[in-house]
Amino acid sequence: MPGSTTPPSVPRRLRRTASRTALLALVWVVITEADPHALAVGIPIVLAGSALSLTLSPDSLTPIRPSGALRFVRFFALQSALGGIDVSMRALRPSMPLDPAIIRYPLRITGTWPRVFLANTISMLPGTLSSRLDDDTLEVHVLDCSRPVVQELAEVECRVADLFGSDLPPLTKGDA
Repeated sequence: MPGSTTPPSVPRRLRRTASRTALLALVWVVITEADPHALAVGIPIVLAGSALSLTLSPDSLTPIRPSGALRFVRFFALQSALGGIDVSMRALRPSMPLDPAIIRYPLRITGTWPRVFLANTISMLPGTLSSRLDDDTLEVHVLDCSRPVVQELAEVECRVADLFGSDLPPLTKGDA
């Protein structure tokens, strides 16, 4: 199931452990200029850093679909340009037509990484800023709540779900 986390298999854990330890060892060698006298300090630090990295990082990252990534980049570039033009036009008008609000958007997408990616994507689009990500709700500050904000957020969520290969349940009447 996309977005779910399952423990990695033993060979995968060994590969992750070996690759992180090798990467940290390489960093240590570069920092110490391969000084053999630094090994007494470097070996425990590399092993501790590798253990800490494996403890703090998630067991698995949600994979990204290349075709979804291409569609997402195209969508994001277009929405960024349109949003930037809209915000610029509002800023240039003497009346400065703004109707700011905080919208509580019920999330349909699952998984930590897709949700964090969605919140960050919304913050990068002009006119919106993710202000809080709770369990199943995302609070978004918007410049103009007279726009169809919930439908626009749902569209961004669909694009992020496509990126991560997730299926979304349909919006309910209370969401829109």
